[in-house]
Amino acid sequence: MKKYRRNQRVGALMKIFTERPNHIFSYNYFSELFNAAKSTISEDIVILKGLVTELEFGKIETISGASGGVIYIPSLNDKETSGLLNELCNAFSNPSRIIPGGYIYMTDIFNSPYYSSRISKIIASQYSNKEVDIVVTVETKGIPTALMTAKELDVPLAVIRRNTKVTEGSTLSINYVSGSTKKIESMTLSRRAIKEASKVLIVDDFMKGGGTAKGVKDLMAEFNAEVVGTYVVIATKEPENKLVKDYNSLLILEEVDEENKQILIYPNLKIK
Repeated sequence: MKKYRRNQRVGALMKIFTERPNHIFSYNYFSELFNAAKSTISEDIVILKGLVTELEFGKIETISGASGGVIYIPSLNDKETSGLLNELCNAFSNPSRIIPGGYIYMTDIFNSPYYSSRISKIIASQYSNKEVDIVVTVETKGIPTALMTAKELDVPLAVIRRNTKVTEGSTLSINYVSGSTKKIESMTLSRRAIKEASKVLIVDDFMKGGGTAKGVKDLMAEFNAEVVGTYVVIATKEPENKLVKDYNSLLILEEVDEENKQILIYPNLKIK
């Protein structure tokens, strides 16, 4: 088999790690891939570990034991995080996004691979040590960010739907009260989507009253699943007392002034 030089191996290692972050790779896997001794691979990892730390791309950890190996945990540094949040605020606060009824057009931003992938790094970095088994979201605008977060955590994604689809097979449905409209709505999820006792991270695009998030938590209880976190990209400042208490948000929407064409939105400085 072909032998690879160290610079080639290090470059390939970084590509493999970034394509599947938070996945444990065994030394045997790399040893066979590069036709190199484990000791050689270990030296490559040490070099790459120092580079990733120095450039603040996240961290590479080695895990000992029979099921051990190497794992790459990506993250954005404080400067990148601050820059991204300010960039998002500028994008969302464009007056041209105001639509009748005091709403904001957000679909293009949430569907942007650039924004959704970078947002997901912030979210995933805060839950990489929580042993998340699955990411859950509600259709539709939250799907891109939730999918990217699932990729970053190397776990599956489950999408809760408003209406039952025959392709989902047997489903479980609940009714919940919308926190903003106070109307009774329903949500449904395939019984095959989540294994019992799974640890769940809820990721969504927007929260106003918290009714949807509470509905998702109630639905997860029906699966005997444990919700380890709830994360939304944007949460409104009011109402202050939402139907869920323990949640994180990247941005806070304070006001949409339709008459004066102004949107007041800013980064959440209390990210947990």
